[in-house]
Amino acid sequence: MLGHARAAILALPMGSSPDAVTWLGHSLVVVELDGQRVATDPVLRRRVAHLSQAREVTVSELGRLDAVLISHVHYDHLDLGSLRRLDRSIPLVVPLGAARVVRRCAFADVREVVPGDVVQVGALRIDVVEAAHGTVRRVLGRPIPSLGFVLRGARSVYVAGDTDLFDGMAALAPLDVALLPVAGWGSKLGPGHLDPRRAAEALLLLRPRLAVPVHFGTFKTPFAPAPDDGPAVAFAAAAAEVAPDVEVRILRLGETLALT
Repeated sequence: MLGHARAAILALPMGSSPDAVTWLGHSLVVVELDGQRVATDPVLRRRVAHLSQAREVTVSELGRLDAVLISHVHYDHLDLGSLRRLDRSIPLVVPLGAARVVRRCAFADVREVVPGDVVQVGALRIDVVEAAHGTVRRVLGRPIPSLGFVLRGARSVYVAGDTDLFDGMAALAPLDVALLPVAGWGSKLGPGHLDPRRAAEALLLLRPRLAVPVHFGTFKTPFAPAPDDGPAVAFAAAAAEVAPDVEVRILRLGETLALT
């Protein structure tokens, strides 16, 4: 297990798969860039704490992975039961302080990172960036920061994690793809999140060519109605008004979007 290391290097073999993003629910996206496959915030189980999703995500749906990125340690982004289903040889990138949270999962390579760090996965550069989601406590542990990531190869893909608007977004521009949260899992959206309108406003700072909404339509609390794509549709409408030059693609669960 590796602790925090600036400009950490994960030297891994190159592949040859086409560039694409596959949305598997909530914040779980498999990003394929420059032959590398990276999964974000994998929550696979049907039930996590008080939340449930319509079905489990199988490991086979993830395919071969070269790294896993964890944006923060809230249960809908970091689920130990889901991590235990993965190959423990896959490098795991987590916020500073989170290695102790995942230690029981026995991953061989755990990288703790902070904004400003760089992780290299084959030819793919991953810039660790801030997220306006505050710090998170896991049970009685110390606060752990929230992060975003920008994957940079022949194309650039921004993984926002959970965040609200922040001034530093403008420094990430321009981008090819922005994976933006547009909702939550409850009836109310607390601080440190983007709603559909604010996610559309983020496009003015990020200036992506393409935006894909995430963090919607997946989890529900007990007795709540089934989630739907309403927040994503509202985001697309707001984006058409606020940032008409940005293409918005709403993916179905399990859908793959080729990046051309």
